[in-house]
Amino acid sequence: MSELLKHVEAVWQSVVPTLPGFTVEVLPSIDSTNSELMRRARNGLMEPVLLVAEEQTAGRGRLGKGWHSRRGQSLTFSLALPMAPASWSGLSLAVGVSLANSLHADVRLKWPNDLWLHERKLGGILVETASQGEAPPGARMVVVGIGLNVARPDAEAVAGLGGTPSALPAMAPAGLAEILVGATCGEVLAQVAPALARDLQAFENQGFAAFAQRFAQRDALQGRGVQLSDGTRGTACGVDDDGALQVLTEHGMRHVTSSEVSVRPC
Repeated sequence: MSELLKHVEAVWQSVVPTLPGFTVEVLPSIDSTNSELMRRARNGLMEPVLLVAEEQTAGRGRLGKGWHSRRGQSLTFSLALPMAPASWSGLSLAVGVSLANSLHADVRLKWPNDLWLHERKLGGILVETASQGEAPPGARMVVVGIGLNVARPDAEAVAGLGGTPSALPAMAPAGLAEILVGATCGEVLAQVAPALARDLQAFENQGFAAFAQRFAQRDALQGRGVQLSDGTRGTACGVDDDGALQVLTEHGMRHVTSSEVSVRPC
């Protein structure tokens, strides 16, 4: 039995009372857990499912970036469930808040979808949605993909995962083992997955407002000089009510959405 499988029953028991029909699957290897659940969603899947992979061969992040995944040394999973919030704005930020709160007080959130530890990338978030004809009005199947370094990967292993030519260079990696000595992938899954399921339901009912204050407390960019991928420089001033990054530039305040640009401290 793999180490991950030892924790599946506990995760299922914790989640299923509030998420009927919930299932958990563990696969030894797959191209991408997000890609697989998106394929299922397009084929009519509407039941909530947590899909965990011991290894991903074609993991991916936002803006076409790759995600380096090693068996036993990184945790990669996706959680799919139907949702119909009044507004989708700020969903990836709410996911980040949930993960950071479950992991450690030292984990910070780099807008819009990265987890940082001591100024280095610890993990990433990829949120995708798919419509389905049998879903209730306004509902979509949401697939939330998570990649977390449990052990710290070699810098050379992520150097080639920059993605599109316009993307900024890959960040130096961090690993949970630096602060949670001896933690295993299965233990980390049991630590974060049940809370994530609950927080997604909270987001559906309350929106980003329920997470805004906690995001501000972990905002890694607040008050720092930043450079956008289009070359614009300014000072990060938190996020607005919709989760857009506020950047004070020489031309005034700019509200940046995650679909527009990447951001780095400078």
